Amino acid sequence: MPKFVTIGYGDREGYDRTDAAVRDEAHAHDARLRAMGVVTGIAGSPMQVRNPDGAGVTVRSGAFLSSDLPVAGFAIIEADTVEEAVELASATPCAVAHGVVEVWPLQETP
Repeated sequence: MPKFVTIGYGDREGYDRTDAAVRDEAHAHDARLRAMGVVTGIAGSPMQVRNPDGAGVTVRSGAFLSSDLPVAGFAIIEADTVEEAVELASATPCAVAHGVVEVWPLQETP
């Protein structure tokens, strides 16, 4: 079954201004996704890793990309189609609490 990586962006301000019942249902939706085997996680502090030409590793704290909202979390979703993955992502806390969720098709390497 195809897999999709989701990246949720959101902040406390958007979360707090979302009706508590909507937030509660979004968290219940996440619990149902985890019960289905979806791997979810809250974003920690990122590290940038580089090893140009295999000549030496450098590590730097912080995100490489920037956005208007901070990265809040990730998930790996299995779905038959991208439309199904979007539907599953659309009820998550970041999607309903004034954030955004990206859905990326994951092409696994052999």
